[in-house]
Amino acid sequence: MQTTEAIIFDLGGVLIDWNPSYLFDNLFDDKEKKKHFFENICTPQWNEEQDGGRSLKEGTELLVDLHPEWKEYIEAFYGRWEEMLGGPIHETVDIFRDLKQSGKYRLYALTNWSGELFPIALERYDFLHWFDGRVVSGDEKMRKPFPEFYQLTLNRFDLKPERTLFIDDNLRNVKAAEDLGIQAVRFESPAQLRKDLEARGLI
Repeated sequence: MQTTEAIIFDLGGVLIDWNPSYLFDNLFDDKEKKKHFFENICTPQWNEEQDGGRSLKEGTELLVDLHPEWKEYIEAFYGRWEEMLGGPIHETVDIFRDLKQSGKYRLYALTNWSGELFPIALERYDFLHWFDGRVVSGDEKMRKPFPEFYQLTLNRFDLKPERTLFIDDNLRNVKAAEDLGIQAVRFESPAQLRKDLEARGLI
């Protein structure tokens, strides 16, 4: 069985429930309008630019200039961003706690997250302080799935890819880690993650 010395967690969708629908379901009474908004205006690709270091102000103003008729909704995306946070994914936090208390592994976070918004999460979620180190895309001006972001993390914490396990809910990000020789698990549910970790002999 492969030796694992370090485990890297993604945050959003794995340890923290973040979903724009928590806010926008209250702002849109038309499902098709909401669908159009996320597919054509505040797209995941646009949000990732802020995760990668573009300021929230610049990203917002860019879209308002392009789509002034959507101004209210565009400004709500970051203006009311905290309403998109659904809280901890408690069962995954329990797994994280078990790994931490075992004392067997170094534990890290690698997240695509705006550097302007991450301090809110740090204040809100105590378990973010359990990590041995955190790498936040907005602070580093790079993001998943680009290989240099993973390599930065490996180098910073002196991690060997073949002895490091990466957990992420995004298959694109999982494959990017595997391409660098990092062990990886795609997160689908806390129960599935626990089963995968047990099969690897990690918990």
